[in-house]
Amino acid sequence: MTRQKPRILARRLAARSGIFRVEAVDLEFANGERRTFERILGGTDSVMIVPVDADDNLLLAREYAAGSDDYQLGFPKGVVDAGEEIHAAAGRELREEVGLAAARLETVHRVSVVPGYIQHGTRIVLARDLHPDPLPGDEPEPVEVVPWPLADGDGLLARPDFTEARSIAALFLVQRFLARERRAAGGA
Repeated sequence: MTRQKPRILARRLAARSGIFRVEAVDLEFANGERRTFERILGGTDSVMIVPVDADDNLLLAREYAAGSDDYQLGFPKGVVDAGEEIHAAAGRELREEVGLAAARLETVHRVSVVPGYIQHGTRIVLARDLHPDPLPGDEPEPVEVVPWPLADGDGLLARPDFTEARSIAALFLVQRFLARERRAAGGA
């Protein structure tokens, strides 16, 4: 069934912080119902990079996450600067957080997080053919890089510090992407 999108009656800034703007949107649905929804406005998409080294290890970053007040294990990620291309942002973030550059960057998928409230999405980018090329970043402390065997996704999922939904989605998406690639090449 195809639905008609609600008609926007009004928009207004409801709140602003140092990193977020919240917009209130007054809507009228096709059945006449009216509601006000709030959404977090974002500029461009962010990137999450899944680096895979020559030994088929994932390279994860352990960083402090203020939201959960704990150290979390996940894939390197960051904001796409205004006017910056997705792969350029992925390459920059990889160099800043992991100290490596990639000869091959491929967009695997775009995911959204809480699309009912958050406007932007995250591009999942696979990084391969890695070599050292660090770039100073904006992290408050050095990021710990943790290698993890690509073949042990279940072990990674069992870890209590690997909980971010985007990282979990990226793991599955990259595993599927690489499996399709190997099948197409006649591999196992």
